Amino acid sequence: MANTPQSKKRARQIERRTDVNKARRSRIRTYLRKVEEAIASGNADAAKDALRNAQPELMRGVTKGVVHKNTASRKISRLAARVKALSAA
Repeated sequence: MANTPQSKKRARQIERRTDVNKARRSRIRTYLRKVEEAIASGNADAAKDALRNAQPELMRGVTKGVVHKNTASRKISRLAARVKALSAA
C-alpha cells in the first residue's frame, strides 16, 4: 500500500483515471457493437451510419490513451471492409 503522501495522491489519481478510462472503453465497445449488429442485420445504410459514428469515438480513445493507434486503425479498416462488402453484395 502507498505510504508517502505523494504515493497516496498518485493512488487516488489512478483510481479516478481508471474509472474515466473504463467508461470511455465501454463507450467505444458500444459503438463497435452497434456496427457489428448493423452488419449482422444486413442493413448497409445502418452499417454505414454506425461506422461513421464509431470512427471518431475510436480515434478519441486513441488521443486519450485508452486504445493504441494501430489497434484503432485496424478495427476501423476491418469494419469498413465488411461494410463495403455488405453494400456491394
